[in-house]
Amino acid sequence: QVQLVESGGGLVQPGGSLRLSCSASGNFFSINAMGWYRQATGEERELVATITSGDITNYVDSVKGRFTISRDNAKKTVYLQMNSLKPEDTAVYYCNADLVVRWIPYSVVRSWGQGTQVTVSS
Repeated sequence: QVQLVESGGGLVQPGGSLRLSCSASGNFFSINAMGWYRQATGEERELVATITSGDITNYVDSVKGRFTISRDNAKKTVYLQMNSLKPEDTAVYYCNADLVVRWIPYSVVRSWGQGTQVTVSS
């Protein structure tokens, strides 16, 4: 049983900042890639940012230069620092993580958090 728990969402004015956190718990041996996705009302879920176990990051073009993804392996946590927020960033943000649950045979499970609402509005 594995679980991802997100926190840090809320209401912020345009130009403001928020920091999302997502912590993993349960029975797994290690964490490979971690990421953040978002889903606006009436839209499909889209990738926001990912980070590998070697700290290689990737961002969707719309957030480059404004958002920063990072991770703390000791805390089993991934973060998303969001600066210069825009109304179009409003969405439910979901984290995910590829968790190694077995070595032999090698088995990885992609787990998702429950989502946290981010609303950017004046």
